[in-house]
Amino acid sequence: MRISETVEKYLRSGRDYLIGYADLRNLLAPKYAPYGYGIVIGRRLDDPVIDAIESGPNADYYNLYRSVNTELAEIASGISAELGSKGIKAFDIRPSLTAKDRNEHFDQTLSLDFSHKMVATRAGLGWIGKSGLLVTYEYGPRVRLVSVLVDRPLDYCREPVLTSECGACDQCVQNCPAKALSGKEWDITTKREEFFDAFACREKCRELGGLIGEGIRLCGICVSVCPVGKH
Repeated sequence: MRISETVEKYLRSGRDYLIGYADLRNLLAPKYAPYGYGIVIGRRLDDPVIDAIESGPNADYYNLYRSVNTELAEIASGISAELGSKGIKAFDIRPSLTAKDRNEHFDQTLSLDFSHKMVATRAGLGWIGKSGLLVTYEYGPRVRLVSVLVDRPLDYCREPVLTSECGACDQCVQNCPAKALSGKEWDITTKREEFFDAFACREKCRELGGLIGEGIRLCGICVSVCPVGKH
């Protein structure tokens, strides 16, 4: 059985997806030690909605964000369950932070012990932009991600992406309302804090999202202005 056939079976018709397979051995937190490989799925976000948030988020973007997260979580859950029924150890990781993910480490760093973006770069889907977002070759940052970890080698993995391809472009840097981006380019040795201020971004997301509804944290301007993936 090819794992890729199971993955593709769960994708929704009429949607655009990216699928990547990555060798993650020695890259995962100890709690994920039983797994050495990862499947990452990117779902393209709808261009009209993303184009409309160049000056700030709106309710349409919030609704799209939530619906795509739900869609991806359901896809990953289905894939994980079916692989498990066939004797493949699998574990799906939801697209977004949940209450149970919060701990002291997260509160101090705003980082988790798992990164969908890391799986995507290791799977060759794209690089980390100056915005801190995954920039895919096909759709730029206009994607949401979900991952499934497995304990079986995936011999169809691509070569990992190790360095940024942003070059001189600084559209996200210039348009970030939080001034959270330093403009430094990413590579696999770069710490996030060198190019992205997660706390400044969170505060601006809280401010802008609050204009949509109480408790909403959302921005997305860097997604909208990135020239990669625009049509």
